[in-house]
Amino acid sequence: MNRVARLYAAHDLRVETEPAPMPGKGQVLLRMAAGGICGSDLHYYHDGGFGPVRVRQPIIAGHEASGHVAALGLGVDGPAPGTLVAVNPSQPCGTCEYCARGQPIHCLNMQFMGSAMRLPHAQGMFRDLLVVPAAQVQAFPQGTTPAEAACTEPLAVCLHAVSQAVALLGDLAGLRVMITGAGPIGLLVLAAARHAGATEVIVTDLTDAALERARAMGAAQTINVASDAAAMEPLAEGKGQVDLLFDCSAAASALRNAFAVLRPRGVLIQVGVTGDMTIPLNALVGKEITWRGSQRFHDEFAVAARLIGSREIDVRPIISHSLPLARAVEAFELASDRSMACKVHLTFGDET
Repeated sequence: MNRVARLYAAHDLRVETEPAPMPGKGQVLLRMAAGGICGSDLHYYHDGGFGPVRVRQPIIAGHEASGHVAALGLGVDGPAPGTLVAVNPSQPCGTCEYCARGQPIHCLNMQFMGSAMRLPHAQGMFRDLLVVPAAQVQAFPQGTTPAEAACTEPLAVCLHAVSQAVALLGDLAGLRVMITGAGPIGLLVLAAARHAGATEVIVTDLTDAALERARAMGAAQTINVASDAAAMEPLAEGKGQVDLLFDCSAAASALRNAFAVLRPRGVLIQVGVTGDMTIPLNALVGKEITWRGSQRFHDEFAVAARLIGSREIDVRPIISHSLPLARAVEAFELASDRSMACKVHLTFGDET
């Protein structure tokens, strides 16, 4: 039998069993190893969804995970059994209008594992055994841990966000960069921005624990906006001192600060998501700020796997806790406590 973590409604997450799957043509069977709890997973768990996306039927959670190849289906010649792989949850159709335009992120028929956006929901990865198309996995070299490999998806999100900034600004070297929100995504945006050449990166958050992790990931300056809001004031002088800002919090107060500290014609990359909110439209217009959203990833998944496998980007500082699948509810509650946790992983194949 195959254990799965299935969400029925807000705060109704159950570990259940179902028949073990077998790989078909072009597929691989994975024995899952580690799976990260994402912010969207937490929205599903606590609120039953986020924005217009609601859980309308039972859904297996999880879209960032790694596992070991257990068996190959017909016509598949690799990766070899035993290989550690990460699973790309994004499956664009390849034929719709946006796929034809070279924008598969916006596929009209996207199947994104662990997402409640469509009916039927796309089932996720929090299970002991998983069958996926062989094309959806990326292999890792020996020495990479399952927890590191499970960070491939969130790093890909962040690489895509940074690529949006690079497309607008070019080289990030010499720019003053700010990141609001030092959760897992904010910290990986920090890593991705530094990899893209940024050297002066300021990170803001509400908790000292999160900012300690930001310093470990290479932040040049950190500001606790809850206890030291005055530290933001010099950054707002002269119409703003920040060239590029990544908002990873989607908090109204963070966005107000963002428009205050950005220079005229600065760039704001919106990574965090939330519901509707009031925005400082006059500052957006008056400073001629470019505000661009960033969603998911495509080619960046393979890049993220390579960077993690080589440790050109070291994701280990964001990994704070690992709990077995049997303790899934406890893991979700822990992941919700930002004073205690950063990236919380479930582990699989462990009955304790």
